Amino acid sequence: METIIRKIDKNQINQDVIEEAGNVLKQGGLVAFPTETVYGLGADALKEEAAKKTYAAKGRPSDNPLIVHIADYEDLKKVAVNIPPETDALAAHFWPGPLTMIFEKSESVPYGTTGGLDTVAVRMPSDPIAAALIRAAGGFVSAPSANTSGRPSPTTAEHVRVDLEGKIDMILDGGPVGIGLESTIVDFTEEIPTILRPGYINQEMVRRVIGQVQMDRGLIQADSKVKPKAPGMKYRHYAPKADLTVVEGSPKAVQEKICALVEEKIRAGEKVGVIATEESIKAYPEGIVKCIGTRADEESIARHLFAVLREFDDCGVTYIYSEAFDTPQMGQAIMNRLMKAAGQKKILV
Repeated sequence: METIIRKIDKNQINQDVIEEAGNVLKQGGLVAFPTETVYGLGADALKEEAAKKTYAAKGRPSDNPLIVHIADYEDLKKVAVNIPPETDALAAHFWPGPLTMIFEKSESVPYGTTGGLDTVAVRMPSDPIAAALIRAAGGFVSAPSANTSGRPSPTTAEHVRVDLEGKIDMILDGGPVGIGLESTIVDFTEEIPTILRPGYINQEMVRRVIGQVQMDRGLIQADSKVKPKAPGMKYRHYAPKADLTVVEGSPKAVQEKICALVEEKIRAGEKVGVIATEESIKAYPEGIVKCIGTRADEESIARHLFAVLREFDDCGVTYIYSEAFDTPQMGQAIMNRLMKAAGQKKILV
């Protein structure tokens, strides 16, 4: 399959390109497109066969549900039923934006899209290219991250090309994304609304709008027989090719530990990477050291996380050591992705 790549400017959208991509989706094809979080792999959310193509292109387990993307709030009622009243308030605050909500699914949504579940995850992205494409495709686009399953999520069209060229019909290249981490997921089918995946919108932000909300404590392990209710819950995600370990503690202790680990691995003939910040990068004299951003701007850390992991793949490192990032708003989301990428390997110092 030849993958068509089209450049598109979100500030001056070429409607001809959007219509071309929309027609690909209407015909059951796959189109990667930018959102404000990461690049998504779009398909017709209401077609069972389109979902099968998505799973095949990504190498994704078919019990890992896809998120249905809409561009107009009134379309929510076409794919979800028994929508609780809190939804209106949450949507008024955060839609369009990096928030996904889970409801009971309507009969129009095939089980292929929901991973065999009776629930459906729905999001309204704020990226104008995404909104235009969704409307051109008929209003309902399923879209997991546009990468090979388990790999770091794509924040540029080039990341998508590397993983999926020849496997999908089209890539819309709208430049780098803004946030760099996937959306927050809130499950409204539980007695108490439950955050299944942290993101840019944190628990406190949700609580201020709807009151009581809880974090999911039972993160499902890879060997669980329970179907995941949301993307990213069950399987290893975001992983680089190298062995990644997170080191957590006071700044000085973390830097000393990472330096010792790097020296040990280099002596053993290994190629080692370090994930640091602008504040700490000079503390690491050995290894391939990459700056993820500054602790003064946690969004910069979130925005660069997946790209840095992919850069280490290109460098051919065999081990990576990363500082931990306990930042005020997005720290939980950043650490969620980092720990999944590390296979939960962490050293406390």
